[in-house]
Amino acid sequence: MYCREEKFLSISERRSQPLFFSSSTTDVFSSLPPSPSPRQLHQAHAKLVVLGHSSRRSPVAHLLSRCALLPPSLLPAAYCLSLYSRLDRPSAFASNNLLRCLARGPAPRAAVLSYRAARLAGVPTNNYTYPFLLSACGKHPPLPSEGRQVHAHVVKLAFSRDLFVRNALISFYAACRDMGSAETVFEERPDVRDVVSWNSLLVGYARAGEIRVAEDLFDRMPVRDAVSWSSLMVGYVEKGVPEKGLRRFREMVERGVAVNEAALVTALSASAQLGLIECGRFVHATMERLGFRMTLGVGTALVDMYAKCGCIEISRRVFEDLPRRDVFAWNAMLCGLATHGLGKDALDLYRRFIDGGLRPTSVTFIGVLNACSRAGLVDEGRMHFRSMVQDYGIQPEMEHYGCIVDLLGRAGLVSEALELIEGMTIVPDPVLWGTLLGACKIHGLAELGETIGKKLIELEPAHDGHYVLLSGIYAKARKWEDVVKVRKLMTNRGTNKVPGWSLIEAHGEVHKFVAGDREHEQSPEIYERIGMIESRLAEAGYLPDTSQVLHDIGDEEKVLAVKQHSERLAIAFGLMVIEEGHPVRIVKNLRVCGDCHEFSKMVSKVFEREIIVRDGSRFHHFKEGNCSCLDYW
Repeated sequence: MYCREEKFLSISERRSQPLFFSSSTTDVFSSLPPSPSPRQLHQAHAKLVVLGHSSRRSPVAHLLSRCALLPPSLLPAAYCLSLYSRLDRPSAFASNNLLRCLARGPAPRAAVLSYRAARLAGVPTNNYTYPFLLSACGKHPPLPSEGRQVHAHVVKLAFSRDLFVRNALISFYAACRDMGSAETVFEERPDVRDVVSWNSLLVGYARAGEIRVAEDLFDRMPVRDAVSWSSLMVGYVEKGVPEKGLRRFREMVERGVAVNEAALVTALSASAQLGLIECGRFVHATMERLGFRMTLGVGTALVDMYAKCGCIEISRRVFEDLPRRDVFAWNAMLCGLATHGLGKDALDLYRRFIDGGLRPTSVTFIGVLNACSRAGLVDEGRMHFRSMVQDYGIQPEMEHYGCIVDLLGRAGLVSEALELIEGMTIVPDPVLWGTLLGACKIHGLAELGETIGKKLIELEPAHDGHYVLLSGIYAKARKWEDVVKVRKLMTNRGTNKVPGWSLIEAHGEVHKFVAGDREHEQSPEIYERIGMIESRLAEAGYLPDTSQVLHDIGDEEKVLAVKQHSERLAIAFGLMVIEEGHPVRIVKNLRVCGDCHEFSKMVSKVFEREIIVRDGSRFHHFKEGNCSCLDYW
């Protein structure tokens, strides 16, 4: 589309120009591959200089068109500007390709300034000018004022009937979250729109979180393509309903719609969020059946999905088999190992990462510090925290402080963690104080815990977790009157504890349990199985730990409260329906309690079954009476 420069030239301009290309300049571009490297483009530029064509419109415009194909990180915008600046009378083709280069770069405002300069210089525009320019205005963060001025130019210069320009306008307004204007452009010319028009509006509503509007738009579309399906899926995942995204993916596959990379990555992300391995395997199998190429994006999503679904060894195999690995793939593997408590393995991988010449990012160090925290590697954690700042110039963010405070707190170095928080260069958030409060509960530091707990309740009076932790600290210290006060305060402020739930996937279906659940269709059988499990465990010497259960109920009620925790129901159901030889996989929204942790260890030993639990903090692999966390969580 960008090689037909003659359509942009007036008759007088054509007469004043030499032939479109001489044989020498033709040779310069014919020798370039479809996707040239920066070095190859520089060589082509050097040949034009030698041939005396470095200021001719046609060769320079075509060189700019090749520059526009490269990622902006490989070719600075300043280089493209220097090429363009040598032209005495730039053509629309040259100007458009400069806009295209600048719009892809890190400073898209430069495209607007370039357009302004071109208009003042009398450079002609055409219908290809405005999609590039509007794309620049829609980059994050968008330029709403400039984009509206461009819209005015579109109308003034009579390009508002052009399909590509209209689609660019819809995309621009959607990027600015101005869905009213996007809808206006979409509706004002029903005769000038195509599937891209519908998709642009659909993407806007999905990203804006208006998922019901997006669904209605999707249902009204006369024609849908892979972008339509994947855009709606992204909307579901970003809205926090990944299960709907997975259902759309299955529907997409069943209807024979060509699956694109965005759909695969989104479906894998949804599977990872839910921790549903069967869904993730379905996506992986679909990809292999269709012969989809293993791109960096899909490969990284696979590594992340298998890690978050509890299959860390498969995640490792996928990672090692990737044809190429960028920093995102390494970070996914590193964070996966950390979440599974494989601290030493994660640090070994980090050393491979550094030895490979890659530069760590902020996310890399979150994985490294989290790995140290999960494995109790205090000295290593301190060293990497210093290295992050001193060796790589990465300033700690709240997540980094959270990891190191968690590491010190779990190791009993609560005073050091407190000193670190008080010396932070940024204001600590409630999550960080909550991490320290959790450490106070673990180590029975009632006085410090009380101080921090009261401070947190003042900061976030609606957050139930602060009340629960403070109540737990009082309970551990057997300060029952204070427990009652905290509970009354929760009630008076209308703050209720977030209910715990557990998910388990079996034979393609997802089952959800809450504490004391009686809604499941197999509920009688599940409770009968729990009774059998408890009898077997009692024979093996297991007694429920009710020390953290509220003091104002009887002993029998305390035991019953513990017995009905959601993960126990899920484990009992899993033993009923999942074949021997396969692990029982459970996903929890909250941190597993101490008694359920011990219960799961005993079940894995007595019933000789592997149980994998992903709680709100990490993975627990229960096998032969032991847990992968080594009781350090």
